Amino acid sequence: MTTGNGRVALVTGASRGIGRSIALGLAARGFDLALNDIPRQQAELEAVAAEARAQGRRVVTAYADVSSKPEVEAMVAKAVGELGTIHALVNNAGILIAGSVEALSEETWDRVFDVNAKGVFLVTQAVLPLMKAQGYGRICTIASIGGKHGAPEQAHYCATKAAVMGFTRVLAQEVGPLGITANCICPGIILTDMGRVNLDDPAVRAAWQAKTAMARIGDPEDVAGPVAFFCSDDSAFITGQSLNVDGGIVLS
Repeated sequence: MTTGNGRVALVTGASRGIGRSIALGLAARGFDLALNDIPRQQAELEAVAAEARAQGRRVVTAYADVSSKPEVEAMVAKAVGELGTIHALVNNAGILIAGSVEALSEETWDRVFDVNAKGVFLVTQAVLPLMKAQGYGRICTIASIGGKHGAPEQAHYCATKAAVMGFTRVLAQEVGPLGITANCICPGIILTDMGRVNLDDPAVRAAWQAKTAMARIGDPEDVAGPVAFFCSDDSAFITGQSLNVDGGIVLS
């Protein structure tokens, strides 16, 4: 069991994959947690919460669709009501529905933007008054190397990730004087349920490994450490950045 560090982090989309690893990584580093996901992920999210509590952490679960402003506001109110404040926000919730530009429906485009881009805006906006009042905050958003380099059949997804990187650069300028930092993490090919869109085909998996300097596919745990860094005081003079966590794919 680890001792607490007195800090509270809100992690969206925390029931599985990268979000789960981030939540447990922050718990291991002493953060109390407000963990979010949508109601159909309840069993998985409560399991993550139980693991974090076993480390001695205070944990609140809050179910909300991050694209809904009323649900987001209720989620933040619950977190603050039970944990007192929020020091760090990790905007992790996201979806990927693959499809070519020609075949994409308007509904799919809108849904991916609602969760991946609008959701980041709404959750960030909801926590900013609290962070401003306490003169301290760490905002870390999970983007993607796809937002920098693109990928076939992911135009809508990659566009959302480019959007949140642009959003973060402006946010960093607006909130920097208030003691708040804002940064992005850009994972590469990570072995998650969503990442398997790229990895189901063995030949595709082998090709990605060959393009990666470290010659392996990433694990969700590979993302947790960099996120924890951006949520800590070790990154106090870093803001507006988008850090690749990709094993060196962008070197290819």
